[in-house]
Amino acid sequence: MARVWNFSAGPAVLPEEVLRQAAEEMLDWHGSGQSVMEMSHRGEHFMAIHAQAVADLRELLAIPDNYKVLFLQGGGTLQFAMVPCNLLRGKRIAAFVQTGVWSEKAIREARLFCDVSVVSSSEDRRHTYVPPQSAWKQFDDAAYLYYCSNETINGVEFNWVPDAGEVPLVADMSSHILSRPVDVSRYGLIYAGAQKNIGPAGLTIVIVREDLIGHAVPTPPTMLDYRQMADHDSMLNTPPTYGIYVAGLVFQWLKRQGGVAAMSQRSLAKSRLLYDAIDASGLYANPVAKPDRSRMNVPFTLRDPSLDGRFLAGAEEAGLVQLKGHRLVGGMRASIYNAMPTQGVAALVEYMRDFERRYG
Repeated sequence: MARVWNFSAGPAVLPEEVLRQAAEEMLDWHGSGQSVMEMSHRGEHFMAIHAQAVADLRELLAIPDNYKVLFLQGGGTLQFAMVPCNLLRGKRIAAFVQTGVWSEKAIREARLFCDVSVVSSSEDRRHTYVPPQSAWKQFDDAAYLYYCSNETINGVEFNWVPDAGEVPLVADMSSHILSRPVDVSRYGLIYAGAQKNIGPAGLTIVIVREDLIGHAVPTPPTMLDYRQMADHDSMLNTPPTYGIYVAGLVFQWLKRQGGVAAMSQRSLAKSRLLYDAIDASGLYANPVAKPDRSRMNVPFTLRDPSLDGRFLAGAEEAGLVQLKGHRLVGGMRASIYNAMPTQGVAALVEYMRDFERRYG
């Protein structure tokens, strides 16, 4: 059976090499006579899988020793609550940069715990750019500064790191983690849902500086307390074992590809190929300011929206799937994560050009 080119924003494409390895190990992991899905999370086999995944992620991102790596559940959405639950540390204000749908959702959830100061917003231009930090309000009295470094729906990416001074910087990196080098030491906390650029749905990765752990709001729900999760090495309850296993395979695959630096170069080349095709077209358009365009999630529209259905149907016939844009913004969206090879992007560009020749 021929595999399609899957441009889904998440759950998303995984490296075929990883899928084949997982299939080969499905019934018998390394001679254990059992599947990873059947293992006790406290048994020696899974403990080894877990430890290796943590070590590989630390290596890929050069995570300093004073940061904890947690493998949690609940997706990025649960982190909207866990972050203020744990990082307020007696303060009453959290600062946010509002650049799209996911930062908006985080703001709404944080307001259940504290006052929110929106230090800057791109809402004035329908979230199609990143406001320069020179235009932000001050946030020196905030417990932390939060931003979404890549807005999956809006296709806006921070190509720079905010200067938070002494205020802990918090980033939702769900849709571009491991696609470019990151100086983890500049952050108080980074989190990412795995289902976009790491592995299957159900796993959430949190990287948190140790001095920020242990200051949760009074009597926090146990499962929302980073201290509890860190003290139990992410195994306070049964973790998403198979998700951790597949994520570990992806980490090893990334290392074989040359690591995050190599992925960054590939991402740049793939996104440039697609954006160049859009910009050279008379039929397609991307609404995002060029310096702030995402390398992972590329939204685009057709000049004539009545052609959308025909475009999507033809794309599916050509083996190009999950290109329909999010319902909140419409149009099309191609998510070109680490596991999407250049050939897939080239196939999409060729289809787009052929469609324009016929209908443009």
